[in-house]
Amino acid sequence: MIKTIITALGLGATLALPLHAAELYKNFEGYHTPNRQLSQFSAMVVDNNKVVATGDFATLQAKYPKAQIIDLNGKTLLPGLIDGHGHVTGLGLNLQRISLREVGSEGASVDKVVAFAKNNPQLSWIRGRGWNQELWPTKAFPTKKSLDEKIATKPVWLRRIDGHAGWANSKALALAGITRDSVSPPGGEIIKDENGEPTGVLIDNAMDLLEAKIPSSSHSEIKNAISLASDHLASIGITSVHDAGIGGQVYRALGEMAKDKQLPIRVYGMLSVVANDYPQMLKTGIINTKDDQLVIRSVKISADGALGSRGAAMLEPYTDDADNTGLLLHTPKSLKDNMKKAIDAGFQVNVHAIGDKANHLALNYFEEFNKDKKSRDLRHRIEHAQVVKPSDLPRFKPLGVLPSMQPTHATSDMNMAENRVGHARIKGAYAWRTLLDDGVRVVSGSDFPIEYANPFYGLHAAVTRQDRNNQPPLGWLSHESMTLAQALNSFTLDAAYGAHQDKVLGTLEPGKWADFIVIDKNIFKSPISDIWQPKVIGTWVGGKQIYSAQQK
Repeated sequence: MIKTIITALGLGATLALPLHAAELYKNFEGYHTPNRQLSQFSAMVVDNNKVVATGDFATLQAKYPKAQIIDLNGKTLLPGLIDGHGHVTGLGLNLQRISLREVGSEGASVDKVVAFAKNNPQLSWIRGRGWNQELWPTKAFPTKKSLDEKIATKPVWLRRIDGHAGWANSKALALAGITRDSVSPPGGEIIKDENGEPTGVLIDNAMDLLEAKIPSSSHSEIKNAISLASDHLASIGITSVHDAGIGGQVYRALGEMAKDKQLPIRVYGMLSVVANDYPQMLKTGIINTKDDQLVIRSVKISADGALGSRGAAMLEPYTDDADNTGLLLHTPKSLKDNMKKAIDAGFQVNVHAIGDKANHLALNYFEEFNKDKKSRDLRHRIEHAQVVKPSDLPRFKPLGVLPSMQPTHATSDMNMAENRVGHARIKGAYAWRTLLDDGVRVVSGSDFPIEYANPFYGLHAAVTRQDRNNQPPLGWLSHESMTLAQALNSFTLDAAYGAHQDKVLGTLEPGKWADFIVIDKNIFKSPISDIWQPKVIGTWVGGKQIYSAQQK
């Protein structure tokens, strides 16, 4: 087993350390992006949790003759990959619930729910996630009727794959008090049939009516979910994640776990502006542990819903729903006021914006706030920046706003996105390369558990604009493809920049934490169609190996 060093240093630690403590890794093909340019190396020295040097083996051995030599047997070494937008607790809880991802019909989804319910009789609620009506022959939203026919006595609640809609049976609706007389809340919709009866599908803020009736997870369950998710993420090469929208319960769990050295991967937390404890969390101020395992200095504000459920806020009606322009989850005044409050507290503001109206509003407000250098220096972000009015794309660079984008969203949405927004508006959608060519740093991630967390799926989608079946043959809107070097940089250095961590993470330069992974395939020497295929052999955070495929 590879020896690891576990002593954590503060940010001001010196690198003048005893030579005998160092580890010299050799015989690998290494890649990273210092100064945002691809660079290769074949040996690396790690000491006291940080990188001391990279280069070739002969040179480093001569300089560090007492270092312990570790042979990586010709494998490929990369910086630890950073997921710029995920939901850690949601992933951990999902690993314990029914997954309806890629199920091909409403009926098949119900059958899977029934089987799960039978295997888990102890559950008071049957919960799951992942259905996507766009994959079904009907492409229509499901109804409570299909669930009621099979499960009538227990409440069932199933979130759509994007998390912006949910599907309930009659028992769950009854517990929530949702009837034909119920009125849709602002920023949400209770979908009803032609007779005025709720169909069982709730959109965006309407989901809160039902979810308020679901028993909350306990503190220990939350910590267990974080541990499960962290272990899974480490196994696929993720060493740091930007946790998009944490409430008080998760905030406290993360704080305890960081204090007790129970966080195997790094977490950059975004406070949820709708959390009950948000004012107190904001008042507490920025959190940054000495070992950088937990950093909380940003706020997430959701401006709108999602494209798949037609909840993304659009400037003009949906092409396939002429009476619908989507949903703003806050009034424009509330959105602006919440942004200002977070900025005044010294927090980075990360606005979830999928539709062109939500993106336009966010950019307008950032333009106003960023006239103040203190605000601009906070490196504000737009999470998703998914459908942007083409004339708004050039605004990101001069405003200093970072787009935080998810490459697999494009390949998941490509079969319905143009149907939703039409040919003209699709020109401003999923426009990574346009933004990169403007000199904008793009923070890449996955938005797990909406998408698979595997970062190599994201690298593949960024470069090919194809799914993992190599479809479409020439890529979807392929002019927006990244190069592999750009994609790697987006999942490492630029993701770190989006968290104010580019001085300590993102590359394997001297003085940075030794966060790295070893994989079984060289993605830079493989066909681009194979970029998604590598398996992680080992994952290190701060020089400590936290995952080994051999010990799995």
